[in-house]
Amino acid sequence: MSEVWKPSVTVAAIIEQQGRFLMVEEQSGGIIRINQPAGHLEPGESLLQAVAREALEESARVFTPTALVGSYLSRNVSSSRGGMSVTYLRFAFAGEAGEAQDLPLDDGIVGTIWLTRDELAACAERHRSPLVLRCVDDYLRGQRAPLDLVHADASAIGPLTGT
Repeated sequence: MSEVWKPSVTVAAIIEQQGRFLMVEEQSGGIIRINQPAGHLEPGESLLQAVAREALEESARVFTPTALVGSYLSRNVSSSRGGMSVTYLRFAFAGEAGEAQDLPLDDGIVGTIWLTRDELAACAERHRSPLVLRCVDDYLRGQRAPLDLVHADASAIGPLTGT
């Protein structure tokens, strides 16, 4: 088999204030889904840069990561990729978010909502993936790793150059 397998690398921001978690409602396959502010790692950025960018694009809030909550591997059928099975490698980060800014939200994002863990569990059928609740539960269990475990070599950050 000559097919190259590559998981899609994603990041997620776990933002909690007074027992509620900042979530986004997003259009996915014609359905409104619930997710953390999250998205794909883009060429030339570190995981920490990616999670800060995605949080800003999807919630209009500046996000400062403080800890790695976990790394997660999952496989879903992607409606945006014609029903193909896609493997995702997700890095979830806890952190602090500033006040909402007057910025447009990313395409597909309907809005933001604050939910308790129980409210989030009660609407599990609307979650973008099973990892949404898993990340919150890991956060609530106190699962944290220091950010110095997340390293990006200089060769991976910045503009891509020809070889």
